[in-house]
Amino acid sequence: MSHEVIAIVMFSTMMLMLMTGQRVFGAIGFVGAAAALLLWGTGGGDIAFSSAMKLMKWYPLLTLPMFIFMGYVLSESKIADDLYKMFHVWFGPVRGGLAIGTILLMVLISAMNGLSVAGMAIGATIALPELLRRGYDKRMVTGVVQAGSSLGILVPPSVVLVLYAMIARQPVGQLWLAGVLPGLMMAGLFVLYIVIRCRLQPELGPALPKEERNVPLAEKLRLLRAGLLPVIIFASMMVPFVNGWTSLVESSAIGAMTAFFAAVLKGRMTKQVFEVSVRQTLAISCMFMWIILAALGFGAVFDGLGAVRAIDNLFTEQLGLDPWMILILMQLSFLLMGTFLDDTAMLVIVAPLYVPLVGALGFDLIWYGVLYTITTQIAYMTPPFGYNLFLMRAMAPPEISLKDIYSSIVPFVGVMIIALGLVMAFEDIALWLPNYVYGK
Repeated sequence: MSHEVIAIVMFSTMMLMLMTGQRVFGAIGFVGAAAALLLWGTGGGDIAFSSAMKLMKWYPLLTLPMFIFMGYVLSESKIADDLYKMFHVWFGPVRGGLAIGTILLMVLISAMNGLSVAGMAIGATIALPELLRRGYDKRMVTGVVQAGSSLGILVPPSVVLVLYAMIARQPVGQLWLAGVLPGLMMAGLFVLYIVIRCRLQPELGPALPKEERNVPLAEKLRLLRAGLLPVIIFASMMVPFVNGWTSLVESSAIGAMTAFFAAVLKGRMTKQVFEVSVRQTLAISCMFMWIILAALGFGAVFDGLGAVRAIDNLFTEQLGLDPWMILILMQLSFLLMGTFLDDTAMLVIVAPLYVPLVGALGFDLIWYGVLYTITTQIAYMTPPFGYNLFLMRAMAPPEISLKDIYSSIVPFVGVMIIALGLVMAFEDIALWLPNYVYGK
């Protein structure tokens, strides 16, 4: 049996197991381990052991639980609520101002958590009811919350980029910095869309009534100070890291401890908040570690087969495809898989094939990590099984139907495709900041 056929059998077996509802790490790990034993006998068991040792020795892995803990402390202690009150007061007088404030809220939540689910939970429970009560169009604001929450996997400290770094063996710090400008650019495009849409159709996002705008300056400044606390926490973590004063792991510890002490000083670090934060941190960290371990073992078998070289030869020599055409086909496959898989499953399924192939085609793997993440954001919001669609359905008020949720994301997906195209066309959007910081 040729290496190409073995690779196809492995890939199709894994997809079949995933479609039957098996856990991601179980399906990937089982196929990788079974293939290793069948191909190389008992000696194949060393592949899994070697992968486990690589994972345990990967020092930046310590950042994962730190950032997850920081995000849960800030969300569970309700510090994030102060942010929305600040945006409500400062942006309320503008047409569509509360929707703009919601996008900015999502950017800051993303900078605190690194997961889209946190932004979705806060947006759906805090921002969405307030926007509906103020007379905002339900379809537009539903799309605002879904699109804004997806920024959590692009803006640092993105957990998805940490996972990509582990599998692609790329520096986490460079990947995070590469996600900053594309994330801010995408948020800016969302804001621009809201401004234009509400200028053309003012009824979609009315400004606050005059009586609610007359907030004393002292109250505005008080809310500004309270709302800027998460920004200060983020700065205390990222400024030392960007300037080279601390390592990535040390910065993550600073962020976690700063968030913890901020909750203590505000009197919100209760026993329940601490317990929930620790439990969720442990659960998510363990889930990611199992998935990474399975993916590394599966990828090692693929490397041993030489499947990547065979597929590279098929695309470039036998089919004669241009490297850019191959890259576009990869992105389209991510969008297709995103209709029925989450971001983690997509990455660990195709990373053993795509990441080495991208390198072989001469593309930058840091830049490609940003492309993958933006494509994942789009896949999160595409029917029928987009991850964010189901999260919104579970959290949205009863007056928002499934039809509203599906139709709300159309313009925002269009904006995200434009952002993807810009990053593909101008790679310096992603690479300028890491090159500047690490080139100093």
